[in-house]
Amino acid sequence: MAVLEWSLLVGVAGLMGFSLINLVRNLQQERRLREAFYYLLETRSGTITLIQLAATARVDAEPAKLYLETQAKAFSILPEVDGEGTTFYRFPKVQRSLSAVEDDEWA
Repeated sequence: MAVLEWSLLVGVAGLMGFSLINLVRNLQQERRLREAFYYLLETRSGTITLIQLAATARVDAEPAKLYLETQAKAFSILPEVDGEGTTFYRFPKVQRSLSAVEDDEWA
């Protein structure tokens, strides 16, 4: 019976460890996406493509797409397509306040 309990304990601990690692990875990915999103808003005058977000955040296309679509929905933005067929989102331009520049808040 002790072997069964020990095996169960090891299995549960392994599952919890795997879940914790997965949670940390997801949180890191979410942070990279958020930072990349706001960086691109500031540097690209509010125009963002999926490939820009994925490349800047260094994440796969699928989580970047989900993040971008979520932000677009939150800001009531519809995707647009340029002359080359590239889909992009045009968000309101971000203007840093003088106090943010002085405090170097975004650096």
